Order: sequence, then C-alpha cells, then structure tokens
Amino acid sequence: MKNKAYEAALAELQIRLTRLQNYVIQNGLRVLIIFEGRDAAGKGGTIKRLMAPLNPRQARVVALSKPTEREQGQWYFQRYVKHLPTAGEIVAFDRSWYNRAGVEPVMGFCTPEQHEAFLEAAPKLEEALVKDGLILLKYWFSVSAAEQERRLQDRAAHPTKRWKISSIDLKAREMWDDYSRCKDLMFERTDHPAAPWHVVPSDDKKAARLNCLSHILDSIPHEEVPAEIQALPPRASDPQSLDTSGTEVERYIPLKYS
Repeated sequence: MKNKAYEAALAELQIRLTRLQNYVIQNGLRVLIIFEGRDAAGKGGTIKRLMAPLNPRQARVVALSKPTEREQGQWYFQRYVKHLPTAGEIVAFDRSWYNRAGVEPVMGFCTPEQHEAFLEAAPKLEEALVKDGLILLKYWFSVSAAEQERRLQDRAAHPTKRWKISSIDLKAREMWDDYSRCKDLMFERTDHPAAPWHVVPSDDKKAARLNCLSHILDSIPHEEVPAEIQALPPRASDPQSLDTSGTEVERYIPLKYS
C-alpha cells in the first residue's frame, strides 16, 4: 500500500477513534480488545496506531511478561482479570489469556490437562464478561511463513528492533506446524457468539492496521460526542516572550541539534 494513501486513511481513522473514545468515556463503556497472532504478525504496530490518538488516562495497553512464581500458583485467568477495563476505559491486550491456547502448549509450558481446561473455561468466562456489559473484541493477525521470516530477519538486522526477538521466538520459528494445529483448535473451541474471532490478513502491515482499526470502529456502535473544548479564547494578558521571570536558576541542556 502506498504511503500517501496509507497516511491519509490512518489520519481519518484516528480522528474517528478519538470520537469513539469520547463516546466510551461519556457512556461509561468498558472495552477490551484482544490482539493475538504469531510472532511478527503485526499486532504491535496496530496497537501503536490504535493508542496514538487516544487519551492515555482512559486507554492503556496490557502486555504481560512471563508469570511470576506467585502468579503460577493462582487461578490461570487471575493475572489477566485484574487488568480488565473500568467504566469509560479502552484496554488492549497485546497477547492475552490465549497464551494457554498457543505458546504454552507448543512450548510445553502447560500440561495437556491445563490446555484442555483452558479451552473449556475461556468461552464461559468471556460469555460472563460480555453479559456483564464488557465489549470484547478478539483479533487474530494472520501472517504467512515467508513474510514472518522476512520480518524476523529485519528485526535481527536492526539494533533498535532486536529487543522484539526472544529465545522463545527463535524456538517458535521452527514450530510453525505445531502452532497451526493449536491455532485451529483454539478457533474451534473458543469462537463463540458472545466473542467471535476476527481474522486480520497481515502480510501487508499497513492494510492490516487500517482494516483492523476500521473494524473496531464499526464493531462498537457510537455517536460523535463534542469535545469539552472546541477552541481556545484569546489570552487575558500578553505574557513575556521568554519562559522565565528573571529570578530562576536555569540549567539548559546542550543544544546539539537545532
């Protein structure tokens, strides 16, 4: 997708996202958006564009690291449930409780019994949350093996991107078919009317971002809510041109760039 067309479409979608957030805040809605998919499928880039125009006081990303020893002894869903949105809030899960449907069984981090228990419990939990008023959207970013490999190689080649690759990612890279089988089973067992799975083709990252953001906007009924402040009135007085009263001791940083 051409940059000019992408930037124009993204700008329009982000304006609409601010309107959606205003509506969510005014009406006390609780919105949870789950982003899942293979490594380098494009989840993070989409989440970044989703959150960029939103007020961070009422929108946040939850990206949990591996569970602590204490968390391993808890009810599996417990460490996720505490991050659910409150009234007027949008929360994006960058990976979620669905780790137990993919990463954990493939890597041997859970037992077959734990995997089966999750597949049984997840739809029931989600149905209960939706019945309680939570708006829940679930997205799977679908990337081809060839495109995933290209992106992983790109990450490895750039110092600012290498943090995105872990030892788990390298191992998972060799287990494509195992992940496919777990993903198919996850769809079969956890796609339900209260919270269906939505697949985002993501070999074209820019198109994937736009399509996902557009679907989010179309999936949550809302109306435009005027912003509290529409325009700034003139200043009551003419301030000094410099940001100082002349009495402060100010230590300016070196101006290496200008």
